[in-house]
Amino acid sequence: MAAQVLLAWSGGKDAAWALHVLRQRDDVEVVGLLTTVTIEYRRASMQGIRVEVLRAQAAAADLPLLEAGIPVQCSNDDYDAAMAGALAGAASHWPGLRTAAFGDLFLADIRAYREQRLAAAGWDLLTPLFDADTAALARQMQAGGLRAHLCCVDTQQLDARFAGRAFDDALLRELPAGIDPCGENGEFHTCVSAGPMFAAPLRLQQGETVLRDDRFAYTDFSLAPL
Repeated sequence: MAAQVLLAWSGGKDAAWALHVLRQRDDVEVVGLLTTVTIEYRRASMQGIRVEVLRAQAAAADLPLLEAGIPVQCSNDDYDAAMAGALAGAASHWPGLRTAAFGDLFLADIRAYREQRLAAAGWDLLTPLFDADTAALARQMQAGGLRAHLCCVDTQQLDARFAGRAFDDALLRELPAGIDPCGENGEFHTCVSAGPMFAAPLRLQQGETVLRDDRFAYTDFSLAPL
C-alpha cells in the first residue's frame, strides 16, 4: 500500500516537479498540498504568488490545498506554529498521513531543519529532488513540459531585469556565472503555469514588477479573465 504524502506547495517549479516525480512512484501517493500564505497580503510567503493562483494550480493538479497563514514579518516560531497546526489538521483529515515532502535540491541545512521540526511533530521528511544536478534538472523540467516565469528576483544576487522572464532555455543561457540554474540559493523564485503535473495549463497574465525591502523584485501574476 502506497504511503500517503503531503507536499509543501510554493507555486514554483521545484514543488511542481516534485509532485510530478512523486506521481511516477508506486510507493507513495500525494494526497494534498500545503502552502504558507501571508495573512496580510494573501500571497505565498516566498514567491509572492496570489492565493487564487495557488488554488488554481492545486485544482489543475486535482489535489486539495491546505493554507497555513503566517505574518509578513514571520519569525521561526511563527512559522513552526503555523506548520504544526497545519500538520495536525492534515493528520486528522488523513489518519495514516505522517510524511511531508519538499522540493529541496541541495541546501543541507534547510533540509536538516525541516527534518528536525517534522520529527518533533512525529512526521517523516521526503525530498525527492535532493542532490539533483540543478543544471540537468532545469533542462529536464523544460523538456518535460514545465512552464514557469520568474516571479521574484533577489536583486543582491541577480539583476532585476530577470524578473518576469520565462524559465526557459534562453534564461538559462543568460544567467551569470555563479547563479544556480534552479535558483536554489534564493536567486529567484518561479510561478508555474503548466506542466505534466497539471491536467490543463493555467491562463495567467503578467502584471507589474515592484521592488520590496530595497531588494526583492516581485512580478505579479494573476488569473487571466475568461
